[in-house]
Formats: sequence, structure tokens, C-alpha cells
Amino acid sequence: MKAAVVRESGGFSVEELTIDPPKKGELKIRMKATGVCHSDLSLIEGRLPLPLPCVIGHEGAGIVDEVGEGVTRFAVGDHVVLSYVPACGECSSCHNHRPHLCTSGKMTGKMLDDTARVHSNGEDINVMQFLGCMAEYAVIPETSAIKIEKDIPLDKAALVGCAVMTGVGAAINTAKIEPGSSVVVFGCGGIGLSIIQGAKLAGANKIIAIDVADNKLAMAEHFGATHLINSERDAPVQKIQELTGEGADYAFEAVGIPVLMEQAHESVRRGGTAVIVGVAALTDTVTFNALTLAMSAKTLKGCIYGDANPPVDFPRLLDLYKAGKLNLDDMVSRSYSIDEAPQAFEDMKNNANARGVIVY
Repeated sequence: MKAAVVRESGGFSVEELTIDPPKKGELKIRMKATGVCHSDLSLIEGRLPLPLPCVIGHEGAGIVDEVGEGVTRFAVGDHVVLSYVPACGECSSCHNHRPHLCTSGKMTGKMLDDTARVHSNGEDINVMQFLGCMAEYAVIPETSAIKIEKDIPLDKAALVGCAVMTGVGAAINTAKIEPGSSVVVFGCGGIGLSIIQGAKLAGANKIIAIDVADNKLAMAEHFGATHLINSERDAPVQKIQELTGEGADYAFEAVGIPVLMEQAHESVRRGGTAVIVGVAALTDTVTFNALTLAMSAKTLKGCIYGDANPPVDFPRLLDLYKAGKLNLDDMVSRSYSIDEAPQAFEDMKNNANARGVIVY
């Protein structure tokens, strides 16, 4: 199979690899679509410290090609969206209805049994988040697959595996936006646009989008933003104060830049909520004034995977898509072949797409 492989920080290549059959409790997926996500770029550039060499890709959808021993919930031909958290169902997080925080799988690049399924001339190749799905095939834990209806386009369904679940979930599950409220979104990439859609679904009145690229702000308006701020031309916190009076009810940071996290916290009113969704580098730090942390009575929350319960939330989001209430069609602004993956990442760095998708 062809796959996108990072061998050393700073770049990747599309290589021919071999892949094993699935073992007990695993599925082999014939990939149909993989979203091009900023977290993949973080792995490529060394900001996400996963063991190399590694196949990238963690946002995908495909068709079950083979089932391993003991698998009863899936059959060959099923359509699935992949989850990058293989929830065990047994740990304290799973028992407390927080499967997105399951820690049963360690991020070693191997499968749950700590062995590899992907190889290059006898060398074991790691995979990102038990998936490594920027490839023509992926062997995954069955707990990382969510069955979906076969009439849903898989290039659109793939986005639910990360960006859409993270963004819509941040708005609805994490922040629990109330109808009529004001919302600020720092960063209008795939996750930021999904937060905007989630805020609109939740009934927010003002949705303020902030970015440095005018084309991204135009995308934000298309997906539901009511006000636009280019932070290279206007001071965002001051502009938010002008638009809201005392600050927004909710603010979301969707880029992973410390200064934007500080601005998100500063931009909400007293008693408001700031949600950090963007993934920064391991060495980054954020500074807040110690006095105002108490006196402003603001809530600062981290958000991973939109507080997802994938078996429930993935089908629910796709039902909203089929009902015309969640726009996934326009989120996919360009498709690429696996050989065009380098161009897909260049386009992402240049803010060209809402979301680029590799199709096979």
C-alpha cells in the first residue's frame, strides 16, 4: 500500500509499505478518505513527539476489508468513521462517560498489544493514534471504528473523525453554549469553522470570528459567523469589547498559540467561559494575572476531541448533516490523491482550504 511516512522531523514522503492482516479484536480498513489535519503537520514538524518512523493520519473513513478473530460487531463491507481514541470501556474515564479521556492505549505508535502491523522491508513502522490512516489501508482496533450508514459520502464523513467532532463538540459538549449568547472563535481552520457551526446549532446570537487571513474569515461568515475581525488590522480584545459591551459569553482558541489563549481568556466577560481547543507545543506556556483569575470568576477549560462519545456523537453529527443542519459538503474545499499529499499540506499552511481531504 501507499502511505505518508514521517522518518525524521521536518518532512515526510509517500512510500510503498506492507501491512499485516488484523489480529484479535482488530479490523483492516480500505481507506476511502483522510482529512489533512494540523495535528498531522505537528507530527511532521516535530511539535507532536511521537516515535518515528510513523504513518500519519488520524481523521478518516473507509470500508471494512477484513475482520480479526473475535470481532462480531463489524462485517466486511461495513462503512466506518475512525476514532483516534480506542476507548476500552473499563477504565474510570470510560465508566464516568468520558471515553475521550481513556488512557488504555499508550501513544507508542504501536497497536494495543504493543506490536506493529505496518512494515518497510522488515522494519516496523509506527502509526499515528492506532490508525495511521493517511494510507490506502489501515489496521485498527475495533474500538476505533464507528459504523455509519452507507449512503453518506465517505469524504465528508471522514471529517467527523476529528475536526468536526472536536469543533462542534467543543461548542455543545464542552462549553454547553446557551441560546442567545455571544461567542468568539480565535482561528478559522477546520476546527474553528466547526466551532462556528456548533455555536450556530446551539443558538448563539453573536458569533465573532477572528483570523489573520481574509479568505478564512470569508469561510467563517459562510459557515455562520455574524462578525469578522482580522487581528492583523484590529486589536481583537478591544474589538470584542466594542461588539459585546462587557465581553463575550464564550471564547474558543482553535489554533494552539499561547498569546491567543490569553486573548481568549481576556475577551470573555466576568463569569464567562474560555475553552482551549488548539494544541500547542510541549514547551509552550501561558501566563494569566493571578489576581484576575479569582476576581473575574471566569471559567478556563481545556477541550480534547470535543468531549466526544464517538458511538453516540458520530452518528448524531451525520444525522445533522443529512438533515441539512451541519454543512460538511463545503468543509471539503479540495480533494487530493495520496501522491499529492505534500501539496495538500502546503495548501493547509497557506490557508487555502477549509479542509483538504486525501481520497483513494
